[in-house]
Amino acid sequence: MILGISGSGRINGITSKVIKKILENCNEETEFISLSGKKIGGCLGCTACAKDNICIIQDDFNEIANKMLKADKIIFGAPNYFGSLNAISHSFWERTYSFRHNEFLGLAGKLGVIISIGYTEVGTTSINEELKKFMSKYNFMSIIKEMFIEGYSQCYTCGFGLTCSLGNVIKDHGFISKIEPHHLPKPLEKQNQALFEIKKTTILLNNIKNS
Repeated sequence: MILGISGSGRINGITSKVIKKILENCNEETEFISLSGKKIGGCLGCTACAKDNICIIQDDFNEIANKMLKADKIIFGAPNYFGSLNAISHSFWERTYSFRHNEFLGLAGKLGVIISIGYTEVGTTSINEELKKFMSKYNFMSIIKEMFIEGYSQCYTCGFGLTCSLGNVIKDHGFISKIEPHHLPKPLEKQNQALFEIKKTTILLNNIKNS
């Protein structure tokens, strides 16, 4: 089973769309989960999970954790916030500490795909490195693919993009009187390179098997 998890706070944003597009052409059972709206706090370091590898914090993590343990392949996508993982994605992966006791290593050997989303590629490397640390170094997953996908700047929809000199609208186009369709960042459907990478990832997932 292939489990796709979006760490974005936007339930139908580009992160979710990318993962769903990969999953829709996979030739095995798939499931998609969005962390948007979920309650997932960070690890407390209490080590209560050492006895049975189950986190004692009562929130939405353990239900997803059970699905991760059953999956063969895990796709995780996260947005670039200040050149780093957003908070809920970081908290989510902190909690996988509960998979690592008494030589259990619940995610070991599972195949992983990392997707970072950002308005620019600046900061992407640090996101990928953070996710590789959580997935590969500490949970012993095998990363088979990493990709960067262009995201959507909130400056275009916040309501102040035309006048905010710190924002991406003015940075990209100067002072304009109106945001026209041609000013907007490309949606996923018009990002040819992204669509090509998505297709390659699906083919890879369909042809590679867990060790």
